[in-house]
This record gives sequence, structure tokens and C-alpha cells, in this order.
Amino acid sequence: MKTSYCFLKHVSLILIIILSIVACKPETDYDIVVYGGTSAGIVAAVQATRMGKRVVVIVPDNHLGGLTTGGLGQTDIGNKHVIGGLSREFYQRIAQKYNTVEAWKWQERKDYKNHGQGVKEASGTSMWTFEPKVGSEVFNDMIQEHAIHVISHERLDLNQGVIKHQGAIQAIIMESGKKISGKVFIDATYEGDLMALSGIRYTVGREANAVYGETLNGVQVVHGIYHQFPDGVDPYIVQGDSASGLLPNVNKSAGDEGSGDEKVQGYCFRMCLTDVPENRLPVEKPMGYNDRDYELLFRAIEAGYNGPFFIMSAMPNRKTDSNNKGPFSSDFIGQNYDYPNADYKERERIIKAHEGYQKGLLWTLSNHPRVPEKIRDEFSRWGLPKDEFVNNGHWTPQLYIREARRMVSDFVMTEHHCTQDSISADQSVGMGAYMMDSHHVQRYVDANGFVKNEGDVEVGNFGPYPISYKALVPKRGECSNLIVPVCLSASHIAFGSLRMEPVFMVLGQSAATAACLAIDADADVQDVDYNLLKDRLLTDKQILQLE
Repeated sequence: MKTSYCFLKHVSLILIIILSIVACKPETDYDIVVYGGTSAGIVAAVQATRMGKRVVVIVPDNHLGGLTTGGLGQTDIGNKHVIGGLSREFYQRIAQKYNTVEAWKWQERKDYKNHGQGVKEASGTSMWTFEPKVGSEVFNDMIQEHAIHVISHERLDLNQGVIKHQGAIQAIIMESGKKISGKVFIDATYEGDLMALSGIRYTVGREANAVYGETLNGVQVVHGIYHQFPDGVDPYIVQGDSASGLLPNVNKSAGDEGSGDEKVQGYCFRMCLTDVPENRLPVEKPMGYNDRDYELLFRAIEAGYNGPFFIMSAMPNRKTDSNNKGPFSSDFIGQNYDYPNADYKERERIIKAHEGYQKGLLWTLSNHPRVPEKIRDEFSRWGLPKDEFVNNGHWTPQLYIREARRMVSDFVMTEHHCTQDSISADQSVGMGAYMMDSHHVQRYVDANGFVKNEGDVEVGNFGPYPISYKALVPKRGECSNLIVPVCLSASHIAFGSLRMEPVFMVLGQSAATAACLAIDADADVQDVDYNLLKDRLLTDKQILQLE
């Protein structure tokens, strides 16, 4: 009896030790693994948690929310009534944040004027313009309320980051060696790294119009009427001397109209600026500044261009969401072509180059003697807010990756699905409503010997359209347990309409819903029962079509 008691006591002690070890061991096996801390990634994690699944969000850096918390406070969508579910909830929470006196430190609420500020509906009030830090507060609230596990500063190993077996991802491996397993994976990055490492077909750049029978893809000289240089801007280092060579980022020609290429539309930072002296830091002349980088700006001004140089969309508390506008603005045209497929070191170089370019542009507009005094006086009023991005020198850490990799699946969204001129996408998991929009892709010398921009397309005048679930899943046989709500299967010009942050949130929620249903049915993501998916999405207030 004594021996039995000692044996049981010994066994109990071992079990206690084992349980203690298990309890202290970080969990690395999940139902759903979300790679990417973008708005789509956070919303996907919230939805998966609400559906009872164990989920983790892996963030390559420590910035949560992507562009939504990175300065893009002027929400682009078109018809806001197509935004439902958790995406709508985000903007309702924004409105709630601004319904307090304390939220208005640098401005009285009654003095804030912006036509996109709010839309009153039966379900409540949504607010569509906001400060970056308030967007961060909303996402952090959602993460804490749902106890979502977030792992920061972990990047995929670009050489051996995916373990697959029989067409399914078993686990992903980080640069640190951390191995994270899951049943279904969601690539919520702007770059599509998990998608690419999983062996899924993708493309970068512009398809020729002939590929999908489109009219707005490929090289677009004819449509390039906006954000365009005035006539008379000389392209050569020494004006009038072709032997001196072309200025930086100017090509000899644009290429054939409608032809495809691997060039990528311009990136920029959405700059949060303020003119409140007590909250303003001046933008210093960046290291490595070279005024030759702004020679085209000087020549455009000398040719008669006097602005605008940015969109200065008003955010609460006398801040801005400052975006590209004009022939020479915040888009660092031609300097991002390598970004989508680059390794981390090269991407960091490109990001830093964009930061230096934009800070240099702000300094130039405020200080350079070749800029007219009136313009200098205007831009000298603006600086970086002391209360934004406090851990990143008050500059947003999120470059606007307007487009990188795009998956090529069995179903590809094209301009025809956007306009619904000949076809409408089935298996809707959300709706797009923005015009087909591409920023300029390159600069070139036109037939008259002047510098022009090429690639801008701004074509709307079509209604909201459905986005197919089939565009979120890879080709059958490539991977059975990965869903891609950001770098989804779309042509360049269709992606120009789809790439809106509210839409990414919508698709993030729909992707997570499908992932949960795939787990419940032990099915491939391509085989999720759409009727079940549709019913759950509608229950969760997604808008799948307009009545």
C-alpha cells in the first residue's frame, strides 16, 4: 500500500511538471495562421476568433493596421453603402472615438469640415476620416477584446519558409527559426510573400490589354491626362543637350500603347502633417539630399506649373492625409519596380529611398531658392505631428504598397467584372465600388522632346460590383489551405479598383469565414460550400450585392 502511494505521488509530481512545461510553452499550433498585420489581417483574426477558432497574427515588423493606421485617413471606397461587417464596424468605432470632447485636442469638433466625415444610417454613424493614432486605437481595442495572439518582428524565411505536404501548408518558418503550424493559412500582406513561397502562380506589373480583352491595362499614354507635366519641360541633364543624358527616372520612350510590362505603379507615404505650431516638428533636410532629384520639379514650376503639389485632405485636429497630386509629387515614380520580388534588405533600401525622397520634397518646397516664395511660405506652415508615430520619428512606418504581387488563379477579376459590361462575378464575398485607378508608372520623353508621365488611369462611372470568392483561392492543386484576400487574383487595372482598405477588410473577414468553414468540413479551401459561406457572411452583415 505504501509502495502504491509513493508510486502515485511520484506519477502525480511528474504530471504536474509536464503540465507546467506545457503551460509555459508558447503555442505554435493554431487553427488559422494569419501572416501580415494589415487591416485585412486584423479583421480576419477577429472574425476567426468570433467563430471559435485558435488564431495567430504574425507581423513582420511591429506596425499593426497597414495603411489604415499608416496615414491613409481619407477613406477611398466610392459607394460606402457596400461596406458591411467588421469593416463597417471599424468605421463606426472611429465615429465613437470622436464622439468625446477629449478627442478634439487641437481643434473644436464644430470647426472640422470634411464632406467624407460621416454618413448617418439606420445602423448608426460611421466616420471615414481619422488620425492614424485613432485608427491604431480602434484596432488595438479589437485585438484586446478578442484576446488575439499577435507575434511581432517575425518574418518568413525567404529560402525555406513554407513546409508543404501533399499540396497543403503544414507550417511556416520564420527567420528566427520559429515554426508555426496551422490548418488554414491567410496571406494578408501587401507583398504576397506567403503566397509566393507556397509555390502559387502570381504576376507583377501590367498585363497587355490582349491578355484579358481589356482596354485600360498595359501602357497608357492616351489616358495620362491627369497629374501631367506642362509642355516645355526639358528631359536632359543640361537643358537642350541630349548628349548630357536624361535626368533621373526618365525613359527614352513609354512603349506601345496597351502593351504589357513588369513596371509597377508609383508608391509613396501617405503623410500626416499638421499646421498647429504647438504640435508641429519641422521636416529637416534629409541626409544625402541632392537637388538634382528635384530638377523636374523646378523645371515644371519654371514652365508655369504652380500647384497643387499634394492632396492635403483634412483630418481631425488640424492634420492631413497628404497624398500624391500633380506632375511631380509624393509618388517616387520608377523607383519601386524591384520591390515586389525583392528580399528584405533590398525592400528596406527602397523604403528608405522613398522616405528620403519625400522628406527632401517637403524640405525643397519649403526652402529651396528655385521654388517661388509664395509656395515656400505655404509649405513652411506644415510639419510632422508630435503626437503621431512617436516610435518612428513621427513619420509613418508604412509605405503605400499600391500594388505588388497578384495571384493568378483559375478565376481572375478583370475590368469586365468591375464594369459588368459583359460579365458579373459569381460567389460574391464582398463588393468593390471605387473607380479603376492606377497611378503613374514611368516618365518618358514624348514626340516633342518633353517629359511626360505615363500610366495614370482614372475611369469610373460604373456601379458597385461583386468580388468572387474564387479570386481569393489558388488554382486547384497549387495549395489547398491558403486564402489570399489582399494580393488576390486580379488584373492590374481591376486591382486598381479593388485595392481599397475597406475592401481589404471586407475580404479579410470573408477569407477568415471561409477558413473556418473549411476546417469544420475538413475540406480544401477551393471546396468550401458557397451556400454556407454566403449564409454566414450575410448573418455577419457583409454586403454581397445591392438590392
